[in-house]
Amino acid sequence: MSARGLFITVEGGEGVGKSTNIAFLEEHLRGRGIDLLVTREPGGSKLGESLRHLLLQVGDEPVDPVAELLLMFAARAQHISTRIEPALAAGRWVLCDRFTDATYAYQCGGRGLEHSAVSALENLVQGQLRPDCTLLLDAPVSTGMSRARGRGDLDRFELEELAFFERVRATYLALAEGSSGRYRVIDASQSLAQVQKQLLKVCEELTACWGVRHREK
Repeated sequence: MSARGLFITVEGGEGVGKSTNIAFLEEHLRGRGIDLLVTREPGGSKLGESLRHLLLQVGDEPVDPVAELLLMFAARAQHISTRIEPALAAGRWVLCDRFTDATYAYQCGGRGLEHSAVSALENLVQGQLRPDCTLLLDAPVSTGMSRARGRGDLDRFELEELAFFERVRATYLALAEGSSGRYRVIDASQSLAQVQKQLLKVCEELTACWGVRHREK
């Protein structure tokens, strides 16, 4: 029986470089011989990607925050059962662009929903599943939004006011502070080379720990 894989999530607000750095991590980890699933939230499955479109599209009807929350967890439930859990059980690593910490940041911090509502859904949908390591790419909101707006058309979340993203960032940092070591906060305001140097250090820690864990199985 193979050892269970590692579950790594990458979190952060808008414009912090998640896509670029996930591609970098993917190349590095595959180069180290890691059997890797790279996925994203919301999305990751056929149903999840359909829900992602509904969540991100700009429409003429306001989306109720509770409806938004339930759509997020509907996508997550399908994602876990069809992609994430099978990969981890088979010994593969999973590298996921956002997960439930984003829900705490955006729906609790940004929208003002109660922490307890997200916690209840987290326990229902995930059971005992939690990330082994979370990489938080952190940068001042003004820096991130300047980068995001330079990419072109904005989605429904990216059109929010700066105060929304300040609350999102503050929630992420509070989660990291209380994470008991699961989080690695990466200063994403630095140059890309400096950011990736920090990421490589974390990768070395993870692969070393994985090697020990794997040998013990």
